[in-house]
Amino acid sequence: MKIYKYPSPLQWSEIIARQTFDHSDLTDRVATLLADIRRRGDLAVIEMEERFDHAHLDTLCVEESEIVAAEAALSPSLRDAIRVAYDNIYRFHKSQETSHSKVETAPGVVCWQKPVAIDKVGLYVPGGTAPLFSTVLMLAVPARIAGCREVILCTPPDAQGSVHPAILYAARISGVTKVFKCGGVQAIGAMAYGTQSVPRVSKIFGPGNQYVQMAKRLVSLSDVAIDMPAGPSEVAVIADETTHPAFAAADFLSQAEHGVDSQALLFTTSEAFVEPFVECVEEQLAALPRCEFARKALDNSRIVVLQNDEEMMALVNEYAPEHLIIQTAHYRDLSDRVRNAGSVFLGPYSPESAGDYASGTNHTLPTNGYAKAYSGVNLDSFMRKITFQEISRSGLRQLGPTIMTMAEAEHLDAHSRAVGIRLQEK
Repeated sequence: MKIYKYPSPLQWSEIIARQTFDHSDLTDRVATLLADIRRRGDLAVIEMEERFDHAHLDTLCVEESEIVAAEAALSPSLRDAIRVAYDNIYRFHKSQETSHSKVETAPGVVCWQKPVAIDKVGLYVPGGTAPLFSTVLMLAVPARIAGCREVILCTPPDAQGSVHPAILYAARISGVTKVFKCGGVQAIGAMAYGTQSVPRVSKIFGPGNQYVQMAKRLVSLSDVAIDMPAGPSEVAVIADETTHPAFAAADFLSQAEHGVDSQALLFTTSEAFVEPFVECVEEQLAALPRCEFARKALDNSRIVVLQNDEEMMALVNEYAPEHLIIQTAHYRDLSDRVRNAGSVFLGPYSPESAGDYASGTNHTLPTNGYAKAYSGVNLDSFMRKITFQEISRSGLRQLGPTIMTMAEAEHLDAHSRAVGIRLQEK
């Protein structure tokens, strides 16, 4: 990890830089795969599953018998844990429901807004180096609360053609309509275009590697909406002399173990904190089963010592981290200064892991600085807001001249006439 001590603002862009990738070759490869899926449907997806996931499949759809067997295969403790997480995630997202009142913006002019669920949504859940069954809960629970009529899930099978039982169990209790055995680009293409088995959806959600993210980006240009642009996972930790270095190190490494392209940054105003923190990172790293992933991720990670809280928060907000952990003595004061972050964890006993799994907040969050403009997935992500208006005859007589004046100033005479013809009615 590179250490910056009291850097000048000229160094800030270097400190907060994410890894960059040359996507030119990736774009072409992914576009070729997507075109094949659009053209040949299931056949292309099944061939890609054999090629990329080494799974020989006769069908893409997970059968009901597989879902029933999955529940029996899980330990009671894991089933209970998933249920507790489900309950908390449901409770938090249910609280996001809002009522919408009618507003009389002018006499005789009534306007209102109505939230309507997206009919068909597609969820992508990676398998890869870790089966992310927690992501099933994070995406399917708000989709069902929103009232989406069809919620399909795509996830890569293992080499035997099976889906991890925890993913299937989470899908069942969350109300997923159907589960399909496909991962990577082929899953995104199938949901974007529709195949003989996989229905076409209106919006795709979920994390994934650079191939998945490129596929989402390409299909979003003309075929389907996506949740948000995304890059590798990241965390920023804010610490001071009162922070428990082992706690901060554990949070650092819980992010780093996601993958070799993950990033973790430590911001502190205490130079004395750096040495014990680094020692704890090294000690904990040696004990991690996924230490090689985490060690490579630490090559992208940095420690930054700053002069004061004002400077530190300015740099944190410029970084706009996916996850922000504040473990200082005055963490509540600093939390009031947060403007750009995906999800914030306050105090010594709020690890990022809580939000990743079971506190109730959503873990599908903007990365790569997109927290400056995007929210994490929430109930609104699965809904559209349709506006309505009803204008009485007297209301149009009062508002009409304003509309006509503006329309004529924009040289849109038909717009003006649509009002004028009504005002002339006897």
